[in-house]
Amino acid sequence: MPILIAVTFLWAFSFSLIGVYLAGQVDAWFSVLMRVALATLVFLPFLKWRQIEAKTALLLMICGAFQLGIMYGFYYQSFLYLSVPEVLLFSVLTPIYVTLINGLFAKQFNPGFIFSAGVAVLGAVAIRYQGVDEGFIKGFLIVQGANICFAVGQVGYKRIMEKRTIDLPQRAIFGWFFIGALIVVTPCFLLLGDLDKLPTTPLQWGILTYLGIIASGVGYFAWNRGATLVNIGTLAISNNLLIPAGILVNLIFWNRDADLIRLSIGGAIMLFALWINKQFTKSRVTQTSVKAV
Repeated sequence: MPILIAVTFLWAFSFSLIGVYLAGQVDAWFSVLMRVALATLVFLPFLKWRQIEAKTALLLMICGAFQLGIMYGFYYQSFLYLSVPEVLLFSVLTPIYVTLINGLFAKQFNPGFIFSAGVAVLGAVAIRYQGVDEGFIKGFLIVQGANICFAVGQVGYKRIMEKRTIDLPQRAIFGWFFIGALIVVTPCFLLLGDLDKLPTTPLQWGILTYLGIIASGVGYFAWNRGATLVNIGTLAISNNLLIPAGILVNLIFWNRDADLIRLSIGGAIMLFALWINKQFTKSRVTQTSVKAV
């Protein structure tokens, strides 16, 4: 959990950096390509090419294709229709997607996890609910596409790590994750990218470099590693911790209006959801122990 919280604060800056300095100014597909390419370069030196099964490498590439490649395609487009707070607000359904997708993989559903994730969604909605512009429906659907892809990637990675047979440190295999994303975003940029909207200022280049090396490279590795250390309910809820953090950063550094009372109430509800999940997990462990006896 501490790793997921640390990454949450790291990523909290990304929403505002993209919304303020890149959206509508720099081609979205170029931004995605640069982020993924830089993140790939970070982990290529650690990659153990011959010490991992081809099937595992392929599955990691698929996770990266969804969680970064396809997700970023949706994510960057959403800022063309929505403000930063709206993008954050429409991310509240991610915990539900995480829980349900894990249930599909496991062919079972844990109502306790779904309930705690649902409470977390209520907390996120309580933080910021406001009228949206005419791009609401399109923007909402685009963000949901990003949410689903992000959920598929992290759940898939968690399950791959739980079933892997080769004992290698995760940094030695994570390069495959970024390679999968790179395979997706490269043709997308070549087909859909706008060469007339490349970065024009040192600030824009600097932001893209930060987003690629730190937010994507370090951030996604740490997030997925953290996902392997918690149960699926905690992972689902952790996805919504980014919303209050993102709004706080947007408020403090870019002087955007935010309802601090709603922020406090929503944050408290999400902490309550974490407590519910913890109690449910204890109950499951107790029941399993009794059956074993």
